[in-house]
Amino acid sequence: MTRSSLRAVLAGSPDELEAAFYAALQQGDIERVMACWADEDEIVCVHPGGARLLGPVAIRAAYTAMLERGGLQVRPAQEVRVQALASSVHSVQEQVRIVLPDGVRETVVQATNVYHKTPKGWRLVAHHASAAEMRDTPAPTPAAHMLH
Repeated sequence: MTRSSLRAVLAGSPDELEAAFYAALQQGDIERVMACWADEDEIVCVHPGGARLLGPVAIRAAYTAMLERGGLQVRPAQEVRVQALASSVHSVQEQVRIVLPDGVRETVVQATNVYHKTPKGWRLVAHHASAAEMRDTPAPTPAAHMLH
């Protein structure tokens, strides 16, 4: 992706930004990964089993370590979106393929990506991911006395 096409994506919709984020992960391009994130100190990222990372410096360090051997084979699927004027929340199942010394492993990660519309366009402000099973489970029926 050229710089001009990256600028066009960054000025586009939350869906285009999300596609650019996952493409950058697959290609192992830390600069493009971080271009998808907002610049604010309050951005947050949680990887499966990991600590909460706050701010661009911590998030960059984590992605740099993850991408040091090349791109991640991760692909979003079963996306559900909720969008308002200045925010967009995407729930995705990330299909991840990992090559280990003893063979290939595939797993599914449940992730929530939160995008805000900034003066520079849509940017990622939160990514929270956790290990998941392959199948969805139906939401429980709320009891009449449930608080939330």
